Amino acid sequence: MKKVFAVVIMALFAMGVLVGCGGGGGTKPKAEEQKKIVLGLDDNFPPMGFVDENNKIVGFDIDLATEAAKRMGGKVEFKPIDWASKEAELKSGRVDMLWNGLDITEKRKENILFSDPYMNNRFIIFRQAGKNDDIKDEASLAGKIVATQSGGGTIEDYLDGKPELTKQFKEFKKYQDYLSAFMDLENGRIDAVVCDEIIGRYYMSKHPNKIEAVDVTVGPSAQFGVGFRKDDKELRDKVQKALDEMRKDGTMKSISEKWFAADITKIEKK
Repeated sequence: MKKVFAVVIMALFAMGVLVGCGGGGGTKPKAEEQKKIVLGLDDNFPPMGFVDENNKIVGFDIDLATEAAKRMGGKVEFKPIDWASKEAELKSGRVDMLWNGLDITEKRKENILFSDPYMNNRFIIFRQAGKNDDIKDEASLAGKIVATQSGGGTIEDYLDGKPELTKQFKEFKKYQDYLSAFMDLENGRIDAVVCDEIIGRYYMSKHPNKIEAVDVTVGPSAQFGVGFRKDDKELRDKVQKALDEMRKDGTMKSISEKWFAADITKIEKK
């Protein structure tokens, strides 16, 4: 699902705070060299991790990982990988962890040791700011012009599988990309967009006071976690400790507000 919208979103939002990649030259003691953690990512997934107009890797997960490494007393190297081969990259040792909007699934748990979830990956409804206040949940979409993205994504499949809901829409529109859908939403051509929360809130942060979120989950949801080799419990525990501290002292909340103009790192009980 990442690849469907990444290029369009990047074209509009290729901006952010520069983040330095860990590393360095010269001869270093072995213990210090071991402090550098290689993080594998798909660098075409805004706003979680992507290359900005200055050719720097930035994003929400990039900021989280940088802060976590700092608290662990080390540095992190961001290494773009073929995301389809992420488990092989991890198992081979070419990367030490996967941190890039990685859904925690039972199947992946067979080959990956995960951190605790650090945020939810869900779909919610977006409406034009100050309009359609009666849109509060799935049922209230009846009689409305509702849009999502085409291309076989999770939310499209969910809505297609609920004809008892969609037949009540005034119109059900599918766009090639969410950018076009949000532009039509801003201009009042449609009433609602059902979208990934991270994409919609990132759009909102760049277009303040144009659209607003209905904070109710639609359809299936998942949770993001950091992935490690199955036998690397030591690194997993160090990263988890840093994440727990960041959540407790408000750092995680601040990073979320920077990228999404809201704290979306609260975890829903599953």
